[in-house]
Amino acid sequence: MADDPLLGALEPGGIRILYQPIVELETGHVLGYEALARGPAGTPLEDPTTLFDAARREGVVDDLDWCCRRAALEGALRSEMGNSLTLFMNTEPDVGTEPVPARYEDLVSQAEHALRVVVEVTESAVVERPAALLQAIDWARDRSWGVALDDIGANPGSLAMMPFLEPDVIKLDMALVQGRPTEEIGMIVSAALAQAERSGAVIAAEGIETDDHLQAALAMGATIGQGWLFGRPAPLPAPLPAPGDVIPLLRGPAPRSELTPFSAVRAARAVRRGTKSTLVAMATHLEEQAIAWRDGPVILSTFQDGDRWDSQRYETLAEQGSFVVLLGHDMDDAPCSGVRGACLPDGHRLHDEWSVVVVGPHYAGALVARDLNDSGPEADRRYDFAVTHDRNLVVEAGRALLRQLAP
Repeated sequence: MADDPLLGALEPGGIRILYQPIVELETGHVLGYEALARGPAGTPLEDPTTLFDAARREGVVDDLDWCCRRAALEGALRSEMGNSLTLFMNTEPDVGTEPVPARYEDLVSQAEHALRVVVEVTESAVVERPAALLQAIDWARDRSWGVALDDIGANPGSLAMMPFLEPDVIKLDMALVQGRPTEEIGMIVSAALAQAERSGAVIAAEGIETDDHLQAALAMGATIGQGWLFGRPAPLPAPLPAPGDVIPLLRGPAPRSELTPFSAVRAARAVRRGTKSTLVAMATHLEEQAIAWRDGPVILSTFQDGDRWDSQRYETLAEQGSFVVLLGHDMDDAPCSGVRGACLPDGHRLHDEWSVVVVGPHYAGALVARDLNDSGPEADRRYDFAVTHDRNLVVEAGRALLRQLAP
Protein backbone atom coordinates (compact mmCIF):
# COMPACT_ATOMS: atom_id res chain seq x y z
CA MET A 1 0.00 0.00 0.00
CA ALA A 2 1.22 3.55 -0.71
CA ASP A 3 3.10 5.44 2.03
CA ASP A 4 0.60 8.31 1.74
CA PRO A 5 -2.52 7.19 3.69
CA LEU A 6 -4.82 9.02 1.25
CA LEU A 7 -3.27 7.33 -1.77
CA GLY A 8 -3.43 4.06 0.13
CA ALA A 9 -7.17 4.57 0.70
CA LEU A 10 -7.67 4.89 -3.06
CA GLU A 11 -5.95 1.58 -3.82
CA PRO A 12 -7.90 -1.69 -3.98
CA GLY A 13 -8.46 -2.85 -0.42
CA GLY A 14 -7.61 0.57 0.99
CA ILE A 15 -11.15 1.16 2.24
CA ARG A 16 -12.62 -1.10 4.90
CA ILE A 17 -16.37 -1.34 5.24
CA LEU A 18 -18.12 -2.07 8.51
CA TYR A 19 -21.83 -2.79 8.53
CA GLN A 20 -24.23 -1.70 11.27
CA PRO A 21 -27.58 -3.51 11.51
CA ILE A 22 -30.81 -1.63 10.94
CA VAL A 23 -33.67 -3.28 12.76
CA GLU A 24 -37.42 -3.18 13.19
CA LEU A 25 -37.77 -1.44 16.55
CA GLU A 26 -40.78 -3.37 17.80
CA THR A 27 -39.24 -6.79 17.21
CA GLY A 28 -35.50 -6.29 16.83
CA HIS A 29 -35.55 -8.18 13.51
CA VAL A 30 -32.69 -7.15 11.22
CA LEU A 31 -33.98 -5.47 8.06
CA GLY A 32 -30.70 -4.32 6.57
CA TYR A 33 -27.27 -2.83 7.16
CA GLU A 34 -25.66 0.58 6.78
CA ALA A 35 -22.23 0.44 5.12
CA LEU A 36 -19.75 2.61 7.03
CA ALA A 37 -16.39 3.37 5.43
CA ARG A 38 -13.09 3.42 7.29
CA GLY A 39 -9.73 4.56 5.96
CA PRO A 40 -6.38 2.77 6.33
CA ALA A 41 -6.17 1.26 9.81
CA GLY A 42 -3.78 2.90 12.27
CA THR A 43 -3.61 6.20 10.36
CA PRO A 44 -5.33 9.54 11.07
CA LEU A 45 -7.43 8.89 7.96
CA GLU A 46 -9.07 5.84 9.49
CA ASP A 47 -11.79 8.25 10.68
CA PRO A 48 -14.18 8.81 7.72
CA THR A 49 -14.70 12.53 8.39
CA THR A 50 -10.95 13.17 8.43
CA LEU A 51 -10.56 10.95 5.36
CA PHE A 52 -13.11 12.85 3.26
CA ASP A 53 -11.79 16.23 4.45
CA ALA A 54 -8.35 15.23 3.18
CA ALA A 55 -9.83 14.04 -0.12
CA ARG A 56 -11.59 17.38 -0.62
CA ARG A 57 -8.38 19.28 -0.02
CA GLU A 58 -6.59 17.16 -2.61
CA GLY A 59 -9.47 17.21 -5.11
CA VAL A 60 -10.00 13.44 -5.13
CA VAL A 61 -13.33 13.17 -3.31
CA ASP A 62 -14.95 11.66 -6.42
CA ASP A 63 -12.38 8.87 -6.53
CA LEU A 64 -12.71 8.24 -2.79
CA ASP A 65 -16.50 8.16 -2.89
CA TRP A 66 -16.46 5.56 -5.65
CA CYS A 67 -13.90 3.50 -3.74
CA CYS A 68 -16.27 3.48 -0.77
CA ARG A 69 -19.24 2.52 -2.93
CA ARG A 70 -17.23 -0.25 -4.58
CA ALA A 71 -16.17 -1.70 -1.23
CA ALA A 72 -19.71 -1.52 0.18
CA LEU A 73 -21.30 -3.18 -2.86
CA GLU A 74 -18.62 -5.85 -3.17
CA GLY A 75 -19.00 -6.78 0.50
CA ALA A 76 -22.77 -7.05 0.20
CA LEU A 77 -22.52 -9.11 -2.98
CA ARG A 78 -19.96 -11.50 -1.47
CA SER A 79 -22.24 -12.07 1.51
CA GLU A 80 -25.18 -12.78 -0.81
CA MET A 81 -27.29 -10.18 0.97
CA GLY A 82 -29.82 -10.37 -1.83
CA ASN A 83 -33.01 -8.37 -2.20
CA SER A 84 -34.60 -9.19 1.14
CA LEU A 85 -32.17 -7.24 3.32
CA THR A 86 -31.53 -3.57 2.47
CA LEU A 87 -28.08 -2.07 2.03
CA PHE A 88 -27.83 1.59 3.09
CA MET A 89 -24.95 3.29 1.29
CA ASN A 90 -23.70 6.86 1.78
CA THR A 91 -22.81 9.02 -1.19
CA GLU A 92 -21.48 12.47 -1.99
CA PRO A 93 -24.14 14.44 -3.93
CA ASP A 94 -21.76 15.87 -6.55
CA VAL A 95 -20.43 12.41 -7.38
CA GLY A 96 -23.93 11.11 -8.02
CA THR A 97 -24.39 13.57 -10.87
CA GLU A 98 -21.62 11.98 -12.95
CA PRO A 99 -21.82 8.87 -15.15
CA VAL A 100 -20.66 5.64 -13.55
CA PRO A 101 -16.90 5.29 -14.19
CA ALA A 102 -16.21 2.56 -16.73
CA ARG A 103 -14.29 0.43 -14.23
CA TYR A 104 -17.37 0.27 -11.96
CA GLU A 105 -20.09 -0.26 -14.59
CA ASP A 106 -20.21 -4.04 -14.24
CA LEU A 107 -20.30 -3.83 -10.44
CA VAL A 108 -23.13 -1.28 -10.39
CA SER A 109 -25.08 -3.28 -12.98
CA GLN A 110 -24.69 -6.43 -10.89
CA ALA A 111 -25.80 -4.58 -7.76
CA GLU A 112 -28.86 -3.19 -9.51
CA HIS A 113 -30.14 -6.71 -10.04
CA ALA A 114 -28.82 -8.50 -6.97
CA LEU A 115 -29.19 -6.00 -4.11
CA ARG A 116 -31.81 -3.80 -2.51
CA VAL A 117 -30.01 -0.47 -2.05
CA VAL A 118 -30.91 2.79 -0.33
CA VAL A 119 -28.61 5.74 -1.05
CA GLU A 120 -28.16 8.06 1.93
CA VAL A 121 -27.77 11.78 1.32
CA THR A 122 -26.69 14.12 4.09
CA GLU A 123 -28.83 16.91 5.42
CA SER A 124 -26.06 19.48 4.95
CA ALA A 125 -26.08 18.87 1.19
CA VAL A 126 -29.77 19.73 1.07
CA VAL A 127 -29.13 23.44 1.55
CA GLU A 128 -25.55 23.59 0.26
CA ARG A 129 -26.01 21.82 -3.10
CA PRO A 130 -29.70 21.28 -3.82
CA ALA A 131 -29.39 21.00 -7.61
CA ALA A 132 -26.59 18.43 -7.33
CA LEU A 133 -28.58 16.59 -4.70
CA LEU A 134 -31.65 16.35 -6.95
CA GLN A 135 -29.46 14.95 -9.73
CA ALA A 136 -27.92 12.43 -7.32
CA ILE A 137 -31.40 11.31 -6.34
CA ASP A 138 -32.31 10.94 -10.02
CA TRP A 139 -29.18 8.79 -10.42
CA ALA A 140 -30.27 6.49 -7.60
CA ARG A 141 -33.88 6.19 -8.70
CA ASP A 142 -32.89 5.46 -12.28
CA ARG A 143 -31.55 2.25 -10.75
CA SER A 144 -34.73 1.64 -8.76
CA TRP A 145 -32.78 2.33 -5.56
CA GLY A 146 -34.26 4.11 -2.60
CA VAL A 147 -33.21 7.40 -1.00
CA ALA A 148 -32.71 8.17 2.68
CA LEU A 149 -32.34 11.68 4.07
CA ASP A 150 -29.74 11.36 6.82
CA ASP A 151 -29.24 13.29 10.08
CA ILE A 152 -32.59 15.10 10.12
CA GLY A 153 -32.40 17.64 12.94
CA ALA A 154 -28.72 18.50 12.56
CA ASN A 155 -29.76 21.51 10.44
CA PRO A 156 -33.39 22.53 11.08
CA GLY A 157 -33.29 24.85 8.06
CA SER A 158 -33.35 21.83 5.77
CA LEU A 159 -36.65 20.43 7.05
CA ALA A 160 -38.69 22.23 4.41
CA MET A 161 -36.54 20.67 1.68
CA MET A 162 -37.89 17.18 2.42
CA PRO A 163 -40.86 17.46 0.03
CA PHE A 164 -38.53 18.29 -2.88
CA LEU A 165 -36.46 15.17 -2.22
CA GLU A 166 -39.33 12.77 -1.41
CA PRO A 167 -37.11 10.42 0.62
CA ASP A 168 -38.15 6.82 1.15
CA VAL A 169 -36.53 6.88 4.60
CA ILE A 170 -36.21 9.86 6.97
CA LYS A 171 -33.39 9.27 9.47
CA LEU A 172 -33.63 11.19 12.75
CA ASP A 173 -30.28 12.42 14.00
CA MET A 174 -28.95 10.71 17.13
CA ALA A 175 -29.05 14.04 19.00
CA LEU A 176 -32.86 13.96 18.81
CA VAL A 177 -33.06 10.46 20.26
CA GLN A 178 -30.46 11.01 22.95
CA GLY A 179 -31.36 14.60 23.90
CA ARG A 180 -33.85 15.98 26.36
CA PRO A 181 -37.21 16.92 24.81
CA THR A 182 -37.33 20.57 23.73
CA GLU A 183 -39.61 22.75 21.65
CA GLU A 184 -37.09 22.61 18.79
CA ILE A 185 -37.00 18.79 18.87
CA GLY A 186 -40.79 18.77 18.87
CA MET A 187 -40.83 20.98 15.76
CA ILE A 188 -38.32 18.76 13.95
CA VAL A 189 -40.15 15.55 14.79
CA SER A 190 -43.49 17.10 13.83
CA ALA A 191 -42.10 18.06 10.42
CA ALA A 192 -40.71 14.56 9.86
CA LEU A 193 -44.01 12.96 10.88
CA ALA A 194 -45.96 15.27 8.59
CA GLN A 195 -43.76 14.34 5.61
CA ALA A 196 -43.99 10.64 6.46
CA GLU A 197 -47.77 10.80 6.74
CA ARG A 198 -48.12 12.58 3.40
CA SER A 199 -45.71 10.37 1.48
CA GLY A 200 -45.60 7.03 3.26
CA ALA A 201 -41.89 7.41 4.04
CA VAL A 202 -40.39 5.33 6.84
CA ILE A 203 -38.92 7.10 9.87
CA ALA A 204 -35.65 5.68 11.17
CA ALA A 205 -33.78 6.64 14.34
CA GLU A 206 -30.01 6.67 14.76
CA GLY A 207 -27.92 6.40 17.91
CA ILE A 208 -30.13 4.05 19.91
CA GLU A 209 -27.83 2.87 22.69
CA THR A 210 -30.17 2.29 25.66
CA ASP A 211 -33.74 1.25 26.37
CA ASP A 212 -34.54 4.91 27.10
CA HIS A 213 -33.27 5.86 23.63
CA LEU A 214 -35.43 3.11 22.15
CA GLN A 215 -38.54 4.41 23.90
CA ALA A 216 -37.76 7.94 22.74
CA ALA A 217 -37.36 6.74 19.15
CA LEU A 218 -40.68 4.92 19.25
CA ALA A 219 -42.38 8.01 20.70
CA MET A 220 -40.99 10.06 17.81
CA GLY A 221 -42.65 7.77 15.28
CA ALA A 222 -39.62 5.74 14.26
CA THR A 223 -40.35 2.18 13.19
CA ILE A 224 -36.79 1.20 12.27
CA GLY A 225 -33.45 2.19 13.73
CA GLN A 226 -29.85 1.48 14.51
CA GLY A 227 -27.39 1.92 17.36
CA TRP A 228 -25.21 0.04 19.80
CA LEU A 229 -28.27 -1.43 21.50
CA PHE A 230 -28.75 -3.58 18.38
CA GLY A 231 -25.19 -3.92 17.17
CA ARG A 232 -21.99 -1.98 16.59
CA PRO A 233 -20.39 -1.55 13.16
CA ALA A 234 -18.64 -4.79 12.24
CA PRO A 235 -18.00 -7.10 9.29
CA LEU A 236 -21.15 -8.73 7.96
CA PRO A 237 -22.06 -11.85 9.92
CA ALA A 238 -21.97 -15.28 8.36
CA PRO A 239 -24.55 -16.47 7.91
CA LEU A 240 -26.70 -13.39 7.56
CA PRO A 241 -29.86 -13.27 9.67
CA ALA A 242 -32.99 -14.69 8.13
CA PRO A 243 -34.85 -11.92 6.30
CA GLY A 244 -38.18 -10.72 7.62
CA ASP A 245 -40.16 -7.75 6.39
CA VAL A 246 -38.52 -5.50 3.82
CA ILE A 247 -38.17 -1.73 4.11
CA PRO A 248 -40.61 -0.34 1.52
CA LEU A 249 -39.24 1.84 -1.28
CA LEU A 250 -41.82 4.29 -2.52
CA ARG A 251 -40.43 5.81 -5.69
CA GLY A 252 -39.60 4.54 -9.12
CA PRO A 253 -37.34 6.25 -11.66
CA ALA A 254 -37.90 10.01 -11.62
CA PRO A 255 -39.53 11.38 -14.79
CA ARG A 256 -37.42 13.99 -16.57
CA SER A 257 -39.21 17.22 -17.25
CA GLU A 258 -38.48 20.64 -18.68
CA LEU A 259 -41.52 22.13 -16.97
CA THR A 260 -41.38 25.66 -15.65
CA PRO A 261 -43.35 26.70 -12.55
CA PHE A 262 -46.03 28.30 -14.74
CA SER A 263 -46.43 25.33 -17.07
CA ALA A 264 -46.51 22.89 -14.13
CA VAL A 265 -49.34 24.72 -12.38
CA ARG A 266 -51.20 25.70 -15.56
CA ALA A 267 -51.63 22.04 -16.45
CA ALA A 268 -53.73 21.51 -13.31
CA ARG A 269 -55.24 24.87 -12.41
CA ALA A 270 -57.25 27.58 -14.18
CA VAL A 271 -55.22 30.58 -15.28
CA ARG A 272 -56.38 34.14 -14.69
CA ARG A 273 -55.15 37.45 -16.04
CA GLY A 274 -54.14 40.44 -13.96
CA THR A 275 -51.87 43.44 -13.73
CA LYS A 276 -48.49 43.56 -12.09
CA SER A 277 -49.78 45.68 -9.23
CA THR A 278 -52.30 42.94 -8.36
CA LEU A 279 -49.65 40.24 -8.49
CA VAL A 280 -47.31 42.23 -6.27
CA ALA A 281 -49.97 42.18 -3.56
CA MET A 282 -50.38 38.41 -3.93
CA ALA A 283 -46.62 37.81 -3.84
CA THR A 284 -46.34 39.96 -0.72
CA HIS A 285 -49.03 37.88 0.98
CA LEU A 286 -47.13 34.65 0.26
CA GLU A 287 -43.92 36.14 1.66
CA GLU A 288 -45.80 37.29 4.78
CA GLN A 289 -47.00 33.73 5.27
CA ALA A 290 -43.38 32.57 5.21
CA ILE A 291 -42.59 35.01 8.02
CA ALA A 292 -45.70 34.18 10.02
CA TRP A 293 -45.12 30.42 10.12
CA ARG A 294 -41.56 30.79 11.49
CA ASP A 295 -40.65 27.21 10.62
CA GLY A 296 -37.85 27.82 8.15
CA PRO A 297 -39.69 27.50 4.84
CA VAL A 298 -38.00 27.35 1.47
CA ILE A 299 -38.68 30.52 -0.53
CA LEU A 300 -37.93 30.51 -4.26
CA SER A 301 -38.54 33.57 -6.41
CA THR A 302 -37.86 34.41 -10.04
CA PHE A 303 -37.54 37.94 -11.35
CA GLN A 304 -37.39 38.98 -14.97
CA ASP A 305 -34.91 41.71 -14.08
CA GLY A 306 -32.22 41.06 -11.50
CA ASP A 307 -32.55 44.46 -9.82
CA ARG A 308 -36.35 44.58 -9.32
CA TRP A 309 -36.63 43.08 -5.88
CA ASP A 310 -36.48 44.31 -2.30
CA SER A 311 -33.15 43.24 -0.80
CA GLN A 312 -34.09 44.29 2.72
CA ARG A 313 -37.26 42.21 2.60
CA TYR A 314 -35.45 39.11 1.41
CA GLU A 315 -32.73 39.55 4.02
CA THR A 316 -35.50 39.59 6.63
CA LEU A 317 -36.92 36.38 5.19
CA ALA A 318 -33.48 34.75 5.33
CA GLU A 319 -33.08 35.84 8.96
CA GLN A 320 -36.19 33.83 9.81
CA GLY A 321 -34.18 30.70 9.09
CA SER A 322 -35.57 30.28 5.58
CA PHE A 323 -33.65 28.84 2.65
CA VAL A 324 -34.12 31.72 0.22
CA VAL A 325 -33.24 31.63 -3.48
CA LEU A 326 -33.64 34.37 -6.09
CA LEU A 327 -33.33 33.66 -9.80
CA GLY A 328 -33.23 36.21 -12.58
CA HIS A 329 -31.35 37.93 -15.36
CA ASP A 330 -28.07 39.40 -14.05
CA MET A 331 -28.74 37.96 -10.57
CA ASP A 332 -25.61 37.60 -8.41
CA ASP A 333 -24.74 34.32 -6.72
CA ALA A 334 -25.17 36.07 -3.35
CA PRO A 335 -27.57 38.96 -4.05
CA CYS A 336 -27.87 39.91 -0.36
CA SER A 337 -27.05 38.57 3.09
CA GLY A 338 -28.20 34.98 3.62
CA VAL A 339 -29.77 34.67 0.14
CA ARG A 340 -28.69 32.37 -2.71
CA GLY A 341 -28.86 33.65 -6.27
CA ALA A 342 -28.81 32.17 -9.74
CA CYS A 343 -28.31 34.05 -12.99
CA LEU A 344 -30.60 33.01 -15.84
CA PRO A 345 -28.96 33.40 -19.27
CA ASP A 346 -30.57 35.25 -22.15
CA GLY A 347 -33.31 33.21 -23.79
CA HIS A 348 -33.81 30.95 -20.79
CA ARG A 349 -37.25 29.33 -20.60
CA LEU A 350 -37.89 31.18 -17.31
CA HIS A 351 -37.18 34.57 -18.86
CA ASP A 352 -40.87 35.56 -19.20
CA GLU A 353 -41.98 34.06 -15.88
CA TRP A 354 -42.39 35.52 -12.42
CA SER A 355 -42.82 33.08 -9.54
CA VAL A 356 -42.94 33.09 -5.77
CA VAL A 357 -42.88 29.60 -4.22
CA VAL A 358 -43.10 29.03 -0.45
CA VAL A 359 -42.79 25.52 1.00
CA GLY A 360 -42.62 24.87 4.71
CA PRO A 361 -43.17 21.77 6.80
CA HIS A 362 -46.78 22.83 7.38
CA TYR A 363 -47.53 25.43 4.68
CA ALA A 364 -47.21 25.58 0.89
CA GLY A 365 -48.23 28.27 -1.57
CA ALA A 366 -47.15 29.52 -4.98
CA LEU A 367 -47.84 32.38 -7.36
CA VAL A 368 -46.78 31.58 -10.93
CA ALA A 369 -47.14 34.09 -13.75
CA ARG A 370 -46.16 34.60 -17.38
CA ASP A 371 -45.56 38.05 -18.80
CA LEU A 372 -47.77 39.09 -21.74
CA ASN A 373 -45.10 41.64 -22.69
CA ASP A 374 -47.39 44.65 -22.69
CA SER A 375 -46.01 48.13 -23.18
CA GLY A 376 -47.01 51.06 -21.01
CA PRO A 377 -46.73 51.78 -17.27
CA GLU A 378 -44.96 49.07 -15.29
CA ALA A 379 -47.79 48.59 -12.77
CA ASP A 380 -50.32 48.04 -15.58
CA ARG A 381 -48.42 45.31 -17.39
CA ARG A 382 -50.55 42.16 -17.63
CA TYR A 383 -49.71 38.61 -16.75
CA ASP A 384 -51.41 35.25 -17.02
CA PHE A 385 -51.16 33.80 -13.53
CA ALA A 386 -52.35 31.18 -11.08
CA VAL A 387 -52.16 30.82 -7.31
CA THR A 388 -52.15 27.39 -5.68
CA HIS A 389 -51.81 25.92 -2.21
CA ASP A 390 -51.84 22.34 -3.45
CA ARG A 391 -48.64 21.01 -1.89
CA ASN A 392 -47.82 18.65 -4.76
CA LEU A 393 -48.14 21.41 -7.34
CA VAL A 394 -46.19 23.89 -5.22
CA VAL A 395 -43.38 21.38 -4.73
CA GLU A 396 -43.28 20.59 -8.45
CA ALA A 397 -43.02 24.30 -9.24
CA GLY A 398 -40.26 24.72 -6.67
CA ARG A 399 -38.33 21.70 -7.87
CA ALA A 400 -38.20 23.23 -11.36
CA LEU A 401 -36.46 26.27 -9.84
CA LEU A 402 -34.09 24.34 -7.57
CA ARG A 403 -32.72 22.50 -10.58
CA GLN A 404 -31.45 25.84 -11.93
CA LEU A 405 -29.01 26.33 -9.05
CA ALA A 406 -25.39 25.60 -9.79
CA PRO A 407 -24.07 22.57 -7.85
